Amino acid sequence: MKISVLGAGAWGTALAKLLHEGGHAVSLWGHAPRLHVIAQSRRNESLLPGIDLPADWTLEPDLAKVIAGRDLLVFAVPSATFRETAVQTEAFAGIAVSVTKGIEHATGLTMGDVLRQTTPKATVAAMSGPSLALEVAQGIPTALVAASADEAAARVVQDLFHRPTLRVYTTTDLRGVELGGALKNVIAIAAGVCDGLQFGDNAKAALITRGLAEMRRLGVACGARQETFNGLSGLGDLTVTCFSSKSRNRTLGERLARGESLESALARATAEGHPTARSAFQLARRMGITTPIIDEVYAMLYAGKDAAQTVLDLMMRESRPEN
Repeated sequence: MKISVLGAGAWGTALAKLLHEGGHAVSLWGHAPRLHVIAQSRRNESLLPGIDLPADWTLEPDLAKVIAGRDLLVFAVPSATFRETAVQTEAFAGIAVSVTKGIEHATGLTMGDVLRQTTPKATVAAMSGPSLALEVAQGIPTALVAASADEAAARVVQDLFHRPTLRVYTTTDLRGVELGGALKNVIAIAAGVCDGLQFGDNAKAALITRGLAEMRRLGVACGARQETFNGLSGLGDLTVTCFSSKSRNRTLGERLARGESLESALARATAEGHPTARSAFQLARRMGITTPIIDEVYAMLYAGKDAAQTVLDLMMRESRPEN
């Protein structure tokens, strides 16, 4: 198949490399300066250190050129610029796969919802799960889930990415897979706060368990299936993002808890949990869903609340049954 990956960040580059290894004609779109560095060095060293990249794929900074004649597009651009990119793909009529984990702030839409609006001729899918880009690029065993309301499209995505080092499952619960991938980033920021405050394993285990409950409540209210949050895009992705030293969202929370300013921490690396915290907070308000951990992360990021105080306020909430 002729495939273009939109976004030359760590995740987009890693997936493009994987597709190339699978024998597909791959084009990678991104900003010209980064593509120039990749072309000259065959590395994306700042994002995927030590990874050799193909010499015979296409690096194209012109979006119109990279879309023309393609069978499948992989959208790996940040959620903040996702719609800006997607509106330029209106005529595309193949399979459009989002691998971006976020919720659009202005609308509360998932990236798949945005694709349905902006690319109406395409069949929309998403792929998510516990997937640190560097480990995927290194060939470390990983499992993901491909989701689409169109079962045949999900199977196409599964077949494209399924490799000896990458196992891909399928589901028709596109909404659940996308919300799981987005919301876990917010919980991971809270997990980083636990690390930054030097709390132990008890605290993080409790946080992850209650965070998953919030993700499930909000997801089901938005039309997702409850069982999806027990799978790879829910519990699986939540676990790796909350524990890994490579997790940008966990690291953001850790730095904030240690006293670093939000501006300084965000300048080091993009963390999707930052914009998603605001989107998730507003979505929960619209749906009437209780999300205490998401609310506290939002207050820390957008209202300047002290990290230690957010933990205290969570612990001092009114006692209640577990659900």
